[in-house]
Amino acid sequence: MSNSRPRPRWGARGGSGAAGRDELVLRSLQSAEHCLGTQDFGTAYAHYLLVLNLAPELKDDVKETFQYTLFRWAEELDALNRIQDLLGCYEQALELFPDDEVICNSMGEHLFRMGFRDEAAGYFHKAVKLNPDFSDAKENFYRVANWLVERWHFIMLNDSKRNMIYNAAIQKAVCLGSKSVLDIGAGTGILSMFAKKAGAQSVYACELSKTMYELAYDVVAANKMEAGIKLLHMKSLDIEIPKHIPERVSLVVTETVDAGLFGEGIVESLIHAWENLLLQPKIKGENDNSEKYGKVIPASAVVFGMAVECAEIRRHHRVGIKDIAGIHLPTNMKFQSPAYSSIDTEETVEPYTTEKMNQVPGGYLALTEGFEIMKVDFNNLQELKSLATKKPDKLGIPVIKEGILDAIVVWFVLQLDDEHSLSTSPSEETCWEQAVYPVQELTDYSVKPGDHVTMEVSCQDCYLRIQSTSILDLEHKMEVSKSCTKNKDLLSLENEAELCSALANLQTSKPDGVEQTCVLESTEIALLNNIPYHEGFKMAMRKVLSSLTPEKLHQVMDTHCQDNEMSSETGQTNTIQSTPEPSYVLDVSEGFSILPIIAGTLGQVKPYSSVEKDQHRIALGLISEANHFPKETLEFWLRHVEDESAVLQRPKLDKLWSIIILDVIEPSGLIQQEIMEKAAISRCLLQPGGKIFPQYVLMFGMLVESQTLVEENAVQGTDRTLGLNIAPFINQFQVPIRVFLDLSSLSCIPLSNPVELLRLDLMTPYLNTANREVKVHICKSGQVTAIPFWYHMYLDDEIWLDTASEASHWKQAAVVLEHPMQVEVGEELVLSIEHHKSNVSIIVKH
Repeated sequence: MSNSRPRPRWGARGGSGAAGRDELVLRSLQSAEHCLGTQDFGTAYAHYLLVLNLAPELKDDVKETFQYTLFRWAEELDALNRIQDLLGCYEQALELFPDDEVICNSMGEHLFRMGFRDEAAGYFHKAVKLNPDFSDAKENFYRVANWLVERWHFIMLNDSKRNMIYNAAIQKAVCLGSKSVLDIGAGTGILSMFAKKAGAQSVYACELSKTMYELAYDVVAANKMEAGIKLLHMKSLDIEIPKHIPERVSLVVTETVDAGLFGEGIVESLIHAWENLLLQPKIKGENDNSEKYGKVIPASAVVFGMAVECAEIRRHHRVGIKDIAGIHLPTNMKFQSPAYSSIDTEETVEPYTTEKMNQVPGGYLALTEGFEIMKVDFNNLQELKSLATKKPDKLGIPVIKEGILDAIVVWFVLQLDDEHSLSTSPSEETCWEQAVYPVQELTDYSVKPGDHVTMEVSCQDCYLRIQSTSILDLEHKMEVSKSCTKNKDLLSLENEAELCSALANLQTSKPDGVEQTCVLESTEIALLNNIPYHEGFKMAMRKVLSSLTPEKLHQVMDTHCQDNEMSSETGQTNTIQSTPEPSYVLDVSEGFSILPIIAGTLGQVKPYSSVEKDQHRIALGLISEANHFPKETLEFWLRHVEDESAVLQRPKLDKLWSIIILDVIEPSGLIQQEIMEKAAISRCLLQPGGKIFPQYVLMFGMLVESQTLVEENAVQGTDRTLGLNIAPFINQFQVPIRVFLDLSSLSCIPLSNPVELLRLDLMTPYLNTANREVKVHICKSGQVTAIPFWYHMYLDDEIWLDTASEASHWKQAAVVLEHPMQVEVGEELVLSIEHHKSNVSIIVKH
């Protein structure tokens, strides 16, 4: 640090005490600067604390240096896992600089990395309030806001039909005498306010999320109901009488149900409520005095299912190809998505994914009629208790259409009372998605009329589980003609015992040999299925390696395989007089990637993979062996570096990389964080003529009108919430960018043609600009509500990948305008594009 900064004079105060203080402050400043020079940040920080406590008037002079010292000392404490000391330093700093947005933002970043998202959001939010133009804090807040207030809150609050039906059921119950109400999982508090407006005398609401609890507190106060609704920041399982509420209540209202009905713990919470918080249920035949009895809204639910063919689900949950850019996937290597539910698994993993089936790209084909899976009575304690221990039900469902069995889609009808119900069926206009159980591990997925889809249904670990899904060909495989089920909607029974026995013993046939299972995220499976991606990389890598060492490219994959086969047959080892130095290829793309194996088949190449998980490394080893590519040739780079942050370094002290593969785009559709910083390091590690992949990226966008994006991004006024004032509070958590979109199925009207918005050049950074303006010609009149965007990733000038293509494993994103803009045909709008630290902002100008 420079010592040339002029120091204030304090001698004017007079007195020996002031002089002594001034001397101590001066010596402490000198010591702090000396410690900074020797990188002793902890001691420097202590000296600055002393200076600022003795001489607060120096805050402006030392603020910048103090921040630098704090951040470097915090990094050291973080690395040493001294979490309490780290937080203590930030608390001291914020006492001195309570309105410093940079310190607030940095504190939030540390908290977020530690998993304290609620607390982190508070600091990010404060930083944005202190400086609305502080882009780092804004981006941090937007990212954490998606965790804290999930997007479905906005969608559900905008669903006026759902709100009206819940309101009517609660109003009816209160009018019939249920005067004390407990709202479990209150969210914004809308159900509690329905109860209070209906005339409930006592209303209690519990919410576990700190963010949602605070939001509900503000919402209830804004609607002038704070005196009549007691909010509790806790799980319902922890509520005690009379500690938290004075007595048992007559009504529990809740919507703690997910797409799979039980996934938010409704069974466990209602068992606890019936045993500890609710009045006893009404006994049949007794006088219907609701004040004396307990009940639950929703009263019951019926779960339905349907077998479907859906190419979009298939490509995200099954690897459907055996050859990827010349790399053969061995038959004993099985890939599964996390949604696959194994009976033997010890982990409690959500056994389904979710989709809005009426919006899924490419649509779906129903292979069976809708069938009833189970009923559950939320007002029957014994039935709730038996759910988790009940043996799985075996179902056999007749196939009505020929096709490929890809998934069992599940929805439910929520019966709020005997009059009001909500359906989450894909045929309904609803805010709900459906639960999707992908079918995996069959040898043949084709079905035809006459076949039966069989499955076992249970409620284990408080999840609805559909397991052991198989296809039963009654005509050719068994002399049994009817399905084993008591459901009146399914086939009637003639030989029930025989068919039940057959279903119980039915096993999915597996090929011989020891199988290795590798669990991949759905985006990783979609990536393996992305043929243009791997073919493009293979061609681009071959061109670079050929330009660097043409003679090495004689050993292409086929020759390489033949040489290995010949040497294994003769028992001889091929000896080369002078082994040329290999080309070094590093793949630091996120997750599971076979690009290093593809690179290894292109001649004298030493490929390095940065996969972290052991099962991924084992899978890559098996694939290497199956392709006669010595698995010892493939290096796992994270074994060679001290920590993941040091992954970008030389392969050897005297060697450089020929190719470095970076992940530039997240699966969500956003640019990866710190990608330009990684590219800068990578350029320094390339041999002459070496390349980063992709070499540059073009970002495209267009103007659209989409009511769907508007309603998913913010609550629209008070009409949707039946006059309750909720929108201004929850809309604080709206974010300008919507991620994980699929443009091919997004409900929208294009108002312009696609235009190039931005160029990110990883190889020649001087071509990049931080700000630019783009003119967009309006080709259709309407209201601009959003700007969806996607990318063309150029591996070189001729080979590029489209992140919005049908085969893409990437999703797209969109900037959603806070205020829609009316435009007319022939107009031109100007888009202001700003690129800062991998974050892109788009502002529309007239």
